[in-house]
Amino acid sequence: MKSPLRFALNRMVAPDLALADFIQMAKALKCDAIEIRNDLKNREIEYGMPATRVRELCAAQGITVLSINALYPFDVWNDERRAQALELATYARECGAQGLVMCPFNEPGDTRTDAQRAAALRTALSELAPILREYGILGFVEPLGFEVSALRRKRVAVEAIKSIGGLDVFRVVHDTFHHHLAGEHEYFPELTGLVHISGVEDRDAPLNAIGDGHRVLVGEGDILGNAAQIDTLLSTGYSGYLSFEPFAESVHGLADIQQAVGASIAHLQKS
Repeated sequence: MKSPLRFALNRMVAPDLALADFIQMAKALKCDAIEIRNDLKNREIEYGMPATRVRELCAAQGITVLSINALYPFDVWNDERRAQALELATYARECGAQGLVMCPFNEPGDTRTDAQRAAALRTALSELAPILREYGILGFVEPLGFEVSALRRKRVAVEAIKSIGGLDVFRVVHDTFHHHLAGEHEYFPELTGLVHISGVEDRDAPLNAIGDGHRVLVGEGDILGNAAQIDTLLSTGYSGYLSFEPFAESVHGLADIQQAVGASIAHLQKS
C-alpha cells in the first residue's frame, strides 16, 4: 500500500515572504508543514525572531516545523561547529522543529582523502548524537551530489550512522536533485527522514554544470525524474513529507508563487 503524497514547503520556496505570510500560503496549499532556514538574510533565525514566536505562528495555523536548514559544514567538527550545533538545537527545540538538516563540506580545494573524509564524518556524527538526544531532535543528514561535496551519497551516510550507533537520532535526506547529480541508484526509505524536491528543466546543461540556480518547481519539463524517485520511495515504505526546495531566482520572482506551487502539486499528484 503506497503512502499518499504529503507536501511541505521549505522556506526557499519564497524566501522574501514574511514568515506569517509564508505560513498562510502553506495553509492555503493544504501543506501542514514547513522548513525554516538559518541562511537567509533578514529572515527568522538570522533576523532574530524568537523561537517561541515561530512556534506560536505555526501552532495558530496547525503547521509543523519539520526542520531548521542547516548546520554547515557539519562534518568539519571543531569548537565553532559545536557552538553552532548547540545554538541551532536550542532554537529547534524552542520553536518545535522536529530536527536539524546537516549539510557536508561542499567547496573546491578539499584535499582530504576518502578515508580522512569518512573519519571526519564519523567523528562529527559521534559528537552530534548526544546533543541531538539531549535536545530531543533528529539530525537529517543531507548528502550533496555536487562533485566537490565531501559526502555525495546516502550509502556513505547510512554506513557512518550505523557505525557510530546513531540510528535513534539520525535520518538521511533524500534530495531528488542531489540523488540525480550523484548518479545514485540506491534508496533507503526506512532511514529517510525527509525528502527535498525540486526540478531541473535545462536539457543542455552538462550534469557537472548544474547548480542550485537551476532548481525550479517540478513540472512537465523536469529532467531529474522526480515522479519516478517519489514513486520508488513511497512504494518502498517512505511515508513522510515531500518538501519543495527550489533555489532558482526565476521561482522567487514569480508574481503568484502560490499558484505555481499549486500547479506543481497537481502535476505530481497526477504523475
